[in-house]
Amino acid sequence: MPSDPSPAESFAAPAHDGATTPVGDVGLLSPVSIGAGDAASDRVVLAHLIEAELALTRALVASGAAPRSAGAAVDAVRLAPPAIDLAQLARDSVAGGNPVIPLIPLIKARVAEEDRDAVAWVHVGATSQDILDSALMTLGRDASAAVSESLSRTTAALRLLAGAHRDDPAAARTLTQHGVPTTLGLKVANWVRAVDRARLRLAETAARLPAQLGGAGGTLAAFVERFGAAAAAGLPARYADELGLQAPDAPWHTDRWPVTELGDALAAVVAAVGMFGSDVASMARTEVAEAAVAEGGGSSAMPQKQNPVDAVLLRSAALRAPGLAAQLHLAAGLAVDERPDGAWHAEWPALQELLRLALGASARAAHLAAGLSLDAGRARTNLDLTNGLIVSERLGIVLVPLIGKARFDSLISDAAAGGDLAVLVRALPETAALDVAALVDPAHYLGLAPALVDAALRHASSPTDPLEEGIRP
Repeated sequence: MPSDPSPAESFAAPAHDGATTPVGDVGLLSPVSIGAGDAASDRVVLAHLIEAELALTRALVASGAAPRSAGAAVDAVRLAPPAIDLAQLARDSVAGGNPVIPLIPLIKARVAEEDRDAVAWVHVGATSQDILDSALMTLGRDASAAVSESLSRTTAALRLLAGAHRDDPAAARTLTQHGVPTTLGLKVANWVRAVDRARLRLAETAARLPAQLGGAGGTLAAFVERFGAAAAAGLPARYADELGLQAPDAPWHTDRWPVTELGDALAAVVAAVGMFGSDVASMARTEVAEAAVAEGGGSSAMPQKQNPVDAVLLRSAALRAPGLAAQLHLAAGLAVDERPDGAWHAEWPALQELLRLALGASARAAHLAAGLSLDAGRARTNLDLTNGLIVSERLGIVLVPLIGKARFDSLISDAAAGGDLAVLVRALPETAALDVAALVDPAHYLGLAPALVDAALRHASSPTDPLEEGIRP
């Protein structure tokens, strides 16, 4: 596998000869993807397209089909790629329905500057879908690596937070209401598990992404005609090796599993960090105040506010990602014949936007986690808001066998009406031998919460699959 710079590094060139390319989508209405999402911009997509095209010539050289001089020419082009007006390329793409068609002559012209004879070995036997699909796979692989790095930073910060609040009691909320006690550490540990699981899934998916090389109808007939069946059969693997992708089992022009599986893994990442952001947004409410962010956003009309903007943006991404993943599946189901008519084209913007969302959301999650703090004192204050009723489940387990269901229900009703729960329990003759103070203390009804935190921390730091290890109290 080549160790050269990534296509995004090699081809991050100016638009063209100092001219100004008209500005298109810069993410004005998608702040979650600003910055990190640029790693899936049109300019980066173009870089991957050029790399996919040049890699085919390199594969032909590696197979012995093309002369070494052709390889030298395309290597020179990799170092000094063609200067392309991106906006003009997009306009020229309309005629053929994809950007590869107008890109090929631009690449050939640049190769000709190095070696006119080498031009004959550019785009030999391939179809535009081979190049575009392969470019999207290398783009997905590189973007997934960046997402994974952000997710690792997120879980690293959250592991410290979970450990620090391992035993701090807090209210577990179910359907927005106080349910039973938990710990702040377990809340954070649940975020760690979700984010790390999504990171693993994305990494595994990215490692399986294949190159695409099937020729006009998926039969590799042009390669067979030029180089023979044996050479043609081995060419997809050589092409994949040049791109750092997996060798395809067969052309997948209409079998769109690489796109849908990548889309699903990206959507899972956005969902995981979206859950984290949603929890933080709720915990940072003024009246809850169990969480605080290091850097809050202001308001144009309310100067006192410190909005948890990162958390809000994570929620926005999580609301958008499922629809994009569904669009990829819909397109895959309509990929008919041997080359799709429109379904393939519908994938591109959906996958690109999913990549942008995952890149942006994972970066925002890392930023949020790094500056997040939790208030154990405020969590305990909130825990006591129901005057002990949050342990009603525990009381039922202990008291119903002693006093019966009817008397227990009456006791809970009296407490809910304003009575002191501990006093009411102590007034029962049947509880004389019980430690009532401990019985009604939420901190004494945490179950395995601390052990679950420990397990999550072990899992997240394990070099093996962190989802396989069991919970040990």
